[in-house]
Amino acid sequence: MTQATADRLAQHTPFRMNEHFIRFMGDLIARFTSRKGRIVIINYHRVLAEPSQLLASEPDLKIFTWQMELLARCFNVLPLSEALRAVDSGKVPPRAVCITFDDGYRSVHDLALPVLRRLGLSATVFVSSGFVGDDTMWNDRIVEAVQTLESDELDLQDFGLGVFPLQSIGERVATLGRVTEATKYMSPPERQRLTERLEALLGDLPSKGLMLTPEMVCNLDRHGIEIGAHTISHPILTSLDDAAALGEIRGSKEALEAILDKPVRLFAYPNGKAGKDFDARHVAMVRQAGFDAAFTTAVGAITASQDRFQLPRSRPWDRTPFRFALRLLQWLARG
Repeated sequence: MTQATADRLAQHTPFRMNEHFIRFMGDLIARFTSRKGRIVIINYHRVLAEPSQLLASEPDLKIFTWQMELLARCFNVLPLSEALRAVDSGKVPPRAVCITFDDGYRSVHDLALPVLRRLGLSATVFVSSGFVGDDTMWNDRIVEAVQTLESDELDLQDFGLGVFPLQSIGERVATLGRVTEATKYMSPPERQRLTERLEALLGDLPSKGLMLTPEMVCNLDRHGIEIGAHTISHPILTSLDDAAALGEIRGSKEALEAILDKPVRLFAYPNGKAGKDFDARHVAMVRQAGFDAAFTTAVGAITASQDRFQLPRSRPWDRTPFRFALRLLQWLARG
């Protein structure tokens, strides 16, 4: 980070009074925990231009900016591949953090990248290759339906899901969560049938332009943002037969390598819960496909003793700087 950036952050960040305490605690944790060091990987999906009640778990640009400024001031942000090498060598700096994004949303390029570049921070984007371009992920079709349907209810009894209320924004938020969670675990054909039903109710196709284009993927790479694979169509791997699961894993690697003209070494499991969303078969498939490491959504920090193909990543949810920092310190402490 340049001195000019440091001076600007010192003037404007809301957590400047606590930064010395945060660094002190991070150094203390490093001193009394694993000799080879620990690394927290934080995980995002997209960055919103403005706050959204329906997508309250996603940071808007203002929140994302102060989170990145906090990381720049109080933590040591490492490229993910470099962090893995540091674990192997036993030379992990204290307060080590990596930044990742899942799915491949265009806002990572348009909104997050300028913030990362200004602060000199690295990141990794795990891209579901089948949505690169003008396609839309199934979950965003659900978002659009719940957000824009003029009906007071959403009838999905034909899919065994029941009837969901839409009379208030609170009901729409709850309906979105319930329908999205249930849809995750449908078979891919059944999930496609449901999203097509939602499109029919809307009377038009979902909006385009949410996902990265091939050119944006390459531009992220040119600016030092590592690209990892996240399957082709973001299925729950345990919902597929073995041949289809291997095809999703291997196919995403091949598609992204064709775009980048370079190897893709890292993989993230969709949804990422071990034993529920993927199991030992899929860990073996990721190894077989030629990846160097793979990542779950378990809470905690990377340590040298962990399986390189089941490394934890945690999604921070605190909405104030000090609590956000304490969350990262807690994860570093628990390992």
